[in-house]
Amino acid sequence: MEMTLRKIAPSDCRSNWAKLTKQRQDQLVHCSLTKAEIAVVIAARGVMLAAMRCLTGLIAILLASTALLAHAGGGKVLKVLPHFLDHQGRHTLSPSLFERDAYQAHLRKNPEEIGGLRFDVEWSASGKPANLRLRVEARGGKAAAKPAVLETAVKAGWTGGTWAAVTLDKEAYQQLGGLAAWRVTLWDGEQMLAEQKSFLW
Repeated sequence: MEMTLRKIAPSDCRSNWAKLTKQRQDQLVHCSLTKAEIAVVIAARGVMLAAMRCLTGLIAILLASTALLAHAGGGKVLKVLPHFLDHQGRHTLSPSLFERDAYQAHLRKNPEEIGGLRFDVEWSASGKPANLRLRVEARGGKAAAKPAVLETAVKAGWTGGTWAAVTLDKEAYQQLGGLAAWRVTLWDGEQMLAEQKSFLW
């Protein structure tokens, strides 16, 4: 058995309402919302709208804060590896980490074979830094020697940490009388972004 649906016009609704008995009209009215219930619904709707406005405002504030922090930027000095260099500028004789450590120990025991000192620094920066520089400060074993200060301009990578090398030549290393302590700082213009230093600094 098939049923067909007919669109009811507003005039039909009014006509049908007029045809209902008084008792049926009263029943339908009682089934509808009371004034108090309508007031509660309106109040709840107002609360929901206010909550949505507050949420929208908080999201806008959060986005603005994130943008400001990203523009301000920041940085980290993740790792600092001081390496002795021989007279050929090598810090190891092969890519092996074990060989590197063994050769570093050999140079430490034979200072006459040391031809300089290189700081391999892993660092990172966020935001939009305009003028990034790595600064290395080194103190030696000679009490009268002034700390050596070296700087190099660097550029931030796309992701993760970036490595940079700062080298102290043989003459500067000999003036220090060896390496006793060091400090590495990352700068953006005149603002220091990060720092890492040895225990004895």
